[in-house]
Amino acid sequence: MMKMPTTIRPLDFPVETLQSMYLIMLKIRKLEERVGVLVSKKEIICPCHLYVGEEAVAVGVCSALNEDDWVFSTHRSHGHYIAKGGDIKALMAELYGKATGCSKGRGGSMHLAAPVVGFPGSSAIVAGMIPLAVGTALAFSLQKKNAVSVAFFGDGATNEGVFYESLNIAVLRELPVIFVCENNLYATHMHISKCLADTDICKKAEAFGVAVTRVDGNNILDVFNEVKKAIENARQGRGPTFVECMTYRWRGHVGSNYDIFKGIRSKKELDYWIRRCPIKLLEDFLLKQDIMSESEKIHIHRTIEREIDEAVTFAKQSPYPDQKGDEVLSATFRGDI
Repeated sequence: MMKMPTTIRPLDFPVETLQSMYLIMLKIRKLEERVGVLVSKKEIICPCHLYVGEEAVAVGVCSALNEDDWVFSTHRSHGHYIAKGGDIKALMAELYGKATGCSKGRGGSMHLAAPVVGFPGSSAIVAGMIPLAVGTALAFSLQKKNAVSVAFFGDGATNEGVFYESLNIAVLRELPVIFVCENNLYATHMHISKCLADTDICKKAEAFGVAVTRVDGNNILDVFNEVKKAIENARQGRGPTFVECMTYRWRGHVGSNYDIFKGIRSKKELDYWIRRCPIKLLEDFLLKQDIMSESEKIHIHRTIEREIDEAVTFAKQSPYPDQKGDEVLSATFRGDI
């Protein structure tokens, strides 16, 4: 089991940035926990891949981006969507399949989109969004835009051929793209040691000439620092960077269960990573540095909980997509229009 530092180092970070990162991480965590309850109660019936435990990666990366930078996500997309500025009411409505959802109720959990904040979409196809991020970076380059694209993907995506094709093109054209591998040690239900002859994923990217770095994905300041450097290099025309974030998902591959009694992983392993909770690490740091008080912490928790309550109410009260829209989609698939 990987041993890594369990504390946030006191670095020179703007207070506003630290506070914002804590708030967004906590918002992701509380929303995902609520979604887990709603899935268990079968109020939400679309498949949901929860992001609990990995929040520091999405927030650390997106906190270093500008609004006109683009992020491409995966089937485990809720955290990336929120971190890039997606509206949680629209997210919750999408999970309920409602017309007010961010994908108009037709995408569900694995196909969220918020183009207005630089989140053009997510896909359930493993590694499917990586070439789209590279193509977007090529467009940025050709249009002389000072923007970067980011591809989030899991360790399992590095088993796909398109991952290597994308690395090659990105290096060949020195494109402004950041490859963020969220290595949570499991590809679906299989530990990476069972499907990779060499689990050092950084070496795979390095072989193509990509700048690589591995960070503690539960330490948000480390993630932010490394990604910020990668983004600066990309904006200056120095090409792509591969960032491997070592992290861990608390819940199972899909749904709200922890999967500790299925022979997939042990309770000891899960407990180890829960003790390294990325939110708790930052929270302890903020309290120790007097950046946040206990009363302020309680207020933040209650405010986010009310916001989530409002999002659930909004989703339940929203209408389903209308029948006319369904008829248009059917006609499109038939080739009638």
